[in-house]
Amino acid sequence: MHRPPRSQWEAGGGGAWACLQGGRAGSGAPDRVAPLRSGPVAAMPECPELHLAGRYINEACGGMVFSGGVERSEVGRGPEVPFSSEAYRISATSRGKELRLTLAPLGPGQPQDLVFRFGMSGSFRLCPAAQLPRHAHLRFLSRESPPRALCFVDARRFGSWRLGDAWQPGRGPCVLSEYQAFRENVLKNLDDKAFDKPICEALLNQKFFNGIGNYLRAEILYRLKIPPFEKARTVLEALKDQEQARRKKNPSLTLSKKLKLMQEIPDLLELCHTVPMEVIAAEKQLLDPDHSDNYAAFKNWLQCYLVPGMSSLRDRNGRTVWFQGEPGPMAPKGQTPRKKRAQLKADPEAQTPKVTTRASKQHPRAAAKRLKSPKEEEVADGPRKGRACRRRKAAAAPASSKPEALAKAKRSCRTSARRARGAAPAV
Repeated sequence: MHRPPRSQWEAGGGGAWACLQGGRAGSGAPDRVAPLRSGPVAAMPECPELHLAGRYINEACGGMVFSGGVERSEVGRGPEVPFSSEAYRISATSRGKELRLTLAPLGPGQPQDLVFRFGMSGSFRLCPAAQLPRHAHLRFLSRESPPRALCFVDARRFGSWRLGDAWQPGRGPCVLSEYQAFRENVLKNLDDKAFDKPICEALLNQKFFNGIGNYLRAEILYRLKIPPFEKARTVLEALKDQEQARRKKNPSLTLSKKLKLMQEIPDLLELCHTVPMEVIAAEKQLLDPDHSDNYAAFKNWLQCYLVPGMSSLRDRNGRTVWFQGEPGPMAPKGQTPRKKRAQLKADPEAQTPKVTTRASKQHPRAAAKRLKSPKEEEVADGPRKGRACRRRKAAAAPASSKPEALAKAKRSCRTSARRARGAAPAV
């Protein structure tokens, strides 16, 4: 199987897109690799990546039959899976920053559920069982020959899984699949101490913003021109007042009219839903394995996160916040916003600069000297006129007469006296 270059496609670079590979079962299609955001745009997987990972598993593995037990690596951050079946299928569902796998036997037996968190670099891949990727911590083997393996791959090992179908307690409604419940959960709990913090920190609180992560919060705040260190309650109470006024003015708004209003005048909570949906809707451009410019397409989609010219600060949790303009009244003291500089790309047609020697840098005129004639070269090859040479000449010279020595001593004394008085020496 031909693999694209590691730097752009391999899973060890941050895992903001679920890196998935494999063709559809029974289609005869070769294994394919879905691109991964890596390198300078690396970020933790957020709700769009979890959603797309679940969609991929359902599409790629929907017609496949798996068999046997579940293999676990020795260093995987999750328990052994006490499940084995001669034939079973796998399906996936996502919610916020979690993904649930269901292993359903085709014969007698109870299904087994697993709930995954991707951490910083988690992803799923479908690949030949004989060519397992590195850091494949959980493996589900197909019954075909030769077998393939659906692998949970996590290079940094912050991802984990647990047994059962329950979502993690304390996580709020998903910003993608449970938008109305998510909105109500935020607006009715504005007295919670979580909203005493800056809005950039509140957006990462999964109790209220389940699925929002670092790159999504930067894009949402940038589009609304909200300073990241504005108090969260101040920002959201204004939305509550606007919503109450809107209901009084139009008490009988239909769902289609509400959606139209969201598109025309979006607020922060609405963008928590629509911005992740943009990533999912742009899957063909950003995640298509046959699209050679997928990495550049995602960079072009970003308006704030890691974009040159934008400023950054660290919040009180140590996470970098990207923004434009003033940081806001609750910005951490002692920090100066840093601007990201544009990285200049090398021009392949540009001429290679001339190498300048150290000597020519120190003495620019030396490089412009004309070539020496043979006579000058002979003179140059002669003995250098240094201190040692002068000492030898002085030793070899005949002793001067006494009157001349006295005259020289007197001239030297007069010169020293003039210098002491600050007068210029006689010419």
